[in-house]
Amino acid sequence: MKEPLYKKTTLENGLKVITYDMPEMHSVSLGIWVKVGGRYEAQANKGISHFLEHLLFKGSKNYSCQKIKESIEGIGGLLNGATTEETTCYLAKFPHRHLERVLDVLSDMVLHPLLLGQDVEKERAVIMEEAKMYRDLPGEHVQELVDELLWPGQSLGLPIIGLQDSLTQIKRDDLADFQQRYYIAPRILINAVGALSDEILLRKVREKFSSRLKEDSLNCSQARKEQTKPQLKLLNKDTEQTHLAMGFHGLAREHPLRHALGLLHVVLGANMSSRLFHEIREVRGLAYEIAASIKRFQDAGAFIIRAGIDNAKVNQAVELILKELKKIRDELVSEDEFIRAKEYYLGQIFLTLENTFDHMIWMGEPAITADKIETLDEIISAVNKTQKQDLQKVAQSIFTEDSLNLALIGPLEDQQEEIYSQLHLG
Repeated sequence: MKEPLYKKTTLENGLKVITYDMPEMHSVSLGIWVKVGGRYEAQANKGISHFLEHLLFKGSKNYSCQKIKESIEGIGGLLNGATTEETTCYLAKFPHRHLERVLDVLSDMVLHPLLLGQDVEKERAVIMEEAKMYRDLPGEHVQELVDELLWPGQSLGLPIIGLQDSLTQIKRDDLADFQQRYYIAPRILINAVGALSDEILLRKVREKFSSRLKEDSLNCSQARKEQTKPQLKLLNKDTEQTHLAMGFHGLAREHPLRHALGLLHVVLGANMSSRLFHEIREVRGLAYEIAASIKRFQDAGAFIIRAGIDNAKVNQAVELILKELKKIRDELVSEDEFIRAKEYYLGQIFLTLENTFDHMIWMGEPAITADKIETLDEIISAVNKTQKQDLQKVAQSIFTEDSLNLALIGPLEDQQEEIYSQLHLG
């Protein structure tokens, strides 16, 4: 696959613009990224990043709430926002000829939100309903529980959406102050992928953002690993199946073995040919869904295994999952499995880079968080240099008892001691 040629421009005020021209496409995908998210919040204002993201769609200086949506959707475009632990992004995909219009709308939202008091109160109620929805979905709620175990008393261990107490206390002035402090040029990245004109984009960005100069001295709190033994959190609930999330402290985003971790993830739980899917679902029939995922942050990470398990077979499932983790920690993967993992890992990247929207997110996230984009050639080279021993080294470093956390939601009353007794990786 041809190496993408990214063009990066840093404006005088510190704002960064990164583009990739794909002239054969009919679309452009545009993202305005702000380096702020759940990690930049205290417990008292937890959820303010997500709250602010919602409100930016409710109206700006030049666009009403309805006009924002009509301006993008009325040209066949897609509009959305996303808040993570370390970033907030406002993004759109649209026919390429409408680049100036879309940038005008998104920039007005980001720089000049109205933040009307009546909208704050309405959206507060909406977000509280959103939080209730996630709590009513045990497959989602169990992820929050395992995050609490991984990072107790820390911002990473609290839900991005916020807490009931914090959401109640956040006021209009708090939101306005947060936007003024964090939505500043040195913390903003604008990236675009597709059939676009760099000249037009840069001209419009300079026109809209040139006055957004402020010194950036804001940092998030550092993650701490204080765990010394396995931890279990069990929420007894009358569900048809038990929802499981097993979490281990992982690797930071730029760790030298990050690609080995990615390959380990493929082998264990990234697809239907993975070990966990094969053993837990195909061979044992204990679950419909089981998969692994990776969380990467600037100074921390996590390896998460999630599954929906037959209520009567939770102990068996936990035992088998731990058995697979011990196996990959103690034995090298086979050559055939290793080759297939590499092909899948790189193949997924190739597929991502074919789509303007996926490509925009893929390049934008590392650019805003780490101020770099690992090139395709660099990734291919790093993956090809990775050895089976590297996967084992990663497995041995993260699959340990003092990093093991298990959260369960299901009808498991009085089973806590029995389940906890299984949590051994010796």
